[in-house]
Amino acid sequence: MRLLFTFIFSGNRNSYVTRNIKHLNTLSFLLAAAKCIRHFSLDMPGKRLTGEQQPLLNVLERHIWSIGVSHDINLSKRKTQTTLYVLHRLLDHGVAKKIVLNTESPAVLAWLLHGRGSQYVSPELKDRMHSKKRSCISQAASASSDGVSCSPGLGTRASQDHKDQVTPCKRTKLDSVSLQEEESEKANFTVDPQVLCQILSPCDESSAVACPWGQIECLEIRQCGSNILRVLIAALPTFFCLRSLSLHSFFLRVATFRDSDVLGLARALQQLTESSRSSLTDLSIGILPYNNLVEILLDSSPNLTSLYVEIETFMWGPTYFIHHPRPAESDVSELPLEKLALKVTEVQRDLCYVTSVLRRSPYLTSFHAVGIRLPIGSSQSQLLSTLSESNRFLRSLNLEDMNLSDCLPNILELLRDCKLEELWLKDCRLLERLSSKEESLQKLVAALKMVPSLQLLSLAQNRLARNVFVLAELFSGSSPSSLKHLDISSNFIHPAELLEFAERLRTHHPADRLTLDLRRNLGDRDPDTWNTALKMLQPFCVLLVNGWNSTNTMADYISNM
Repeated sequence: MRLLFTFIFSGNRNSYVTRNIKHLNTLSFLLAAAKCIRHFSLDMPGKRLTGEQQPLLNVLERHIWSIGVSHDINLSKRKTQTTLYVLHRLLDHGVAKKIVLNTESPAVLAWLLHGRGSQYVSPELKDRMHSKKRSCISQAASASSDGVSCSPGLGTRASQDHKDQVTPCKRTKLDSVSLQEEESEKANFTVDPQVLCQILSPCDESSAVACPWGQIECLEIRQCGSNILRVLIAALPTFFCLRSLSLHSFFLRVATFRDSDVLGLARALQQLTESSRSSLTDLSIGILPYNNLVEILLDSSPNLTSLYVEIETFMWGPTYFIHHPRPAESDVSELPLEKLALKVTEVQRDLCYVTSVLRRSPYLTSFHAVGIRLPIGSSQSQLLSTLSESNRFLRSLNLEDMNLSDCLPNILELLRDCKLEELWLKDCRLLERLSSKEESLQKLVAALKMVPSLQLLSLAQNRLARNVFVLAELFSGSSPSSLKHLDISSNFIHPAELLEFAERLRTHHPADRLTLDLRRNLGDRDPDTWNTALKMLQPFCVLLVNGWNSTNTMADYISNM
């Protein structure tokens, strides 16, 4: 229903919609489908919601939780009023609490934040919202005298008894403005949502009542340049209702956040925290120019329970990194952090910035690290040792694109006294330097069987190949693993090797059906043997498989490295 609504309402039709358009493009069907929608993108033609299909707006405002703004809204043009009115209805009269902003306009962000959780008011926006308020209210009065009306309940919430009883609306005053007047630079218009609601809402007693102001609890900005960041930083100190904030630098990574940008954000976060009214617990930022800024952000907002940070140092642009001394007590102060995710694309000199945060986060339940690389000759053992010593409540550990080839003893130590439910060791070169790969893998399997809480294990992209049969021992013996999901995709497993794994697993198969991910392995080398192995696994496994073309010489070369 969600897909059908999007296809029909936006006009982008697939073959099914085209064949059945007569039955689907009806008000009754759209009203039913609208109840399934949770995210509304303003790419859809919002003007339809103020015309004959305005009853849809009644339904959408009761079901939309998230709004996407991905095209520029020019606040100086009259046609923008329709979009602003739809936003006002969904944000202020409806239940929407999340905004996904994918435009570089600071004015649009200022309009969205105005009155919706922060006490900050942009001076330019304030002048624009009130400069022609009287003339617009006069327009509303004129619309009333002309007999233009809309369905009841547009200005306020419809009653619960009649929430699905909607009637078509007549054409609104805003839609009836002549083209000449719209193009005239002297035409009176407003961006004040309260006034727009009086113009476009039913002209009854309810229209005289002030509209409610909604609150934005989740804000995601996907093209966060310096201009937009300045507006956000000004609003943050009083943004008390904000629970989740996600910021990403320019599209296609043309630029990262500058040092001054991040320090300004940190100061604003600190002011918000000092107010003792902050609700912010979830912060996501990409891309930071260097790793020291991670702890600066955490020290500025010590109430965070979830942090995602992407770090990438560009080879162009200014590279003078300023040293920012931390207070001495920040090294020992505990953090309530429960989820930490780091994505790094540059070689790191050391791991101090990671291990320091881990030591300060004793309540951490989820840790995800991608691409943390050290200079040649250095080891990731310090990271694993810190996790063993300081993060006893860890439930999900995801290490990806990291060299753990010399860290098997540390992994075994971590598994010895943990309560992990999910373990992802993807592309970690686990067996690369080990002289006896089979024996080492057996030690890992023995340690994994001693973790009764483990439900998911991913060993994808670790070149297990001919040693994959060892994993069948997970389900043998007096204390078999209770694993529910095993990912061994992208391990250059040949059909004969999978067949040996299947035969061993058939002898000691899991008690419950195991989801087994075999994608991107070498099944096309011998399709008959591969299919035989799959048939053997089917009675006790849910198989995830897809085709793989290994005829390319480079793929052959890599598979035998």
